[in-house]
Amino acid sequence: MQRDERGLALSTDSAEAVEAFDRSVEHFLKFHADTMTQAGRAIAADPGFAMAHCFKAYMLLIAANPANRPQIDATLAAAHAGAATATPREKLHLAAADAWHRGSLDESFRIWGQILDDAPTDLLAFRISDTIWFRHGQTQPILQQADRIAPRWSVELPGYDCCQTIWAFAHEEVGDTRGAERAIDAALERDRNNYFAHHVKAHIMDTDCRAREGSDWLGSQVSNWSLGNNLIHHLWWHRALLRLDLGEIDAVMRSYDEDVRNFDDPMTRATPDHYVDLQNAAALLWRLEQLGLDVGDRWQELADKAEARTGEVGHLLMVPHLMLALVATGRDAAAARFVAALREHAADPGLWTVPAVADVVIPVCEAAQAHRRGDYARVVDLLAPRQDKIRLLGGSNAQRDMFFQMLVDAAVKADRRDVVSAMIAHETATRAAPPAQRAGYAAAARWLHS
Repeated sequence: MQRDERGLALSTDSAEAVEAFDRSVEHFLKFHADTMTQAGRAIAADPGFAMAHCFKAYMLLIAANPANRPQIDATLAAAHAGAATATPREKLHLAAADAWHRGSLDESFRIWGQILDDAPTDLLAFRISDTIWFRHGQTQPILQQADRIAPRWSVELPGYDCCQTIWAFAHEEVGDTRGAERAIDAALERDRNNYFAHHVKAHIMDTDCRAREGSDWLGSQVSNWSLGNNLIHHLWWHRALLRLDLGEIDAVMRSYDEDVRNFDDPMTRATPDHYVDLQNAAALLWRLEQLGLDVGDRWQELADKAEARTGEVGHLLMVPHLMLALVATGRDAAAARFVAALREHAADPGLWTVPAVADVVIPVCEAAQAHRRGDYARVVDLLAPRQDKIRLLGGSNAQRDMFFQMLVDAAVKADRRDVVSAMIAHETATRAAPPAQRAGYAAAARWLHS
């Protein structure tokens, strides 16, 4: 029996396996490209190490790609094969992974909460539950857990900077950017290669409308990004949004090809349909078109991937982004199949995601269709009553903001002054810069006051 670097028992006698496991967990939280390699090292050092297999299963599940199902089955089988000697905490992790795999996320969340009640320094349970809540727009549980767990850590514990980063992101998403930034700056003092911390810093500066400072800061960090996975493309996406607010549209278009969706990038070559990359690309192309830029045929490869992923709901935020690509390329028949598959999913009452798919995902996809064909009144009818529910798509405020931009644009074109007025008033009250200085709202602000 060995212990991890925070003192929690692990069911292996291999010090090499424990060291690799510790690095795999750390690198998962910091978005390093070698996370799965480290997990593989742990398994190679001890093929019977159940927790290492469970970690690998978590990573495959988190990719939200149905193509991974056979590998997940095999990985969970290997974990169960070693479970006889597993600790009670490790067995709980395995039960949570099993429940997630069969779609019972409510059970997974309950188990992760149980683990953290007994072992608040279980960094993997802390981050996994946080990540999956984030995917389903559960802002308050994320915040409550972060505030419950963080005080039970000490600054001397390995991984404290990761704990700080989880806490900071929870607070940034509810508007506490000052507290979040203090925690993030402290985390970055500990490790400049904590790319999760870079990500939270980008969110903070976007939320605070510090476009010039944010763009410059992210640009200054590029030399530190060599160890990162696909999150690096997302950091470039964040910089692109800041640069759109600065009016640097041509530079953003270049960055789309060179940084956000560069097909020669090793991570893009390895996973050309990674959900984060597909979301980044679709959201940026849509914004560029809204600003009047001709994006050429860039939608086509995204639409090909969207068709191939018809019926997927493992990552709800990705779904309407895929629809954007289908309608941008005029693939009406494919779009109809896409929505039909979502309706089939929503008809299964046993699935945890059914309410969000039925009440939010399908209407948002239909709004994307209506917006592309110029039926702006329909967009307003679909999105205006659901503004409080759009969070159930999951993801961040910055990612979901595109759908609010879609609504305000449609409301202008449908001459719905009531909707535009309310949205511009909300943006004025909740953001540091007026709507007229933000790319997605400037046109609506001008129209309202014309």
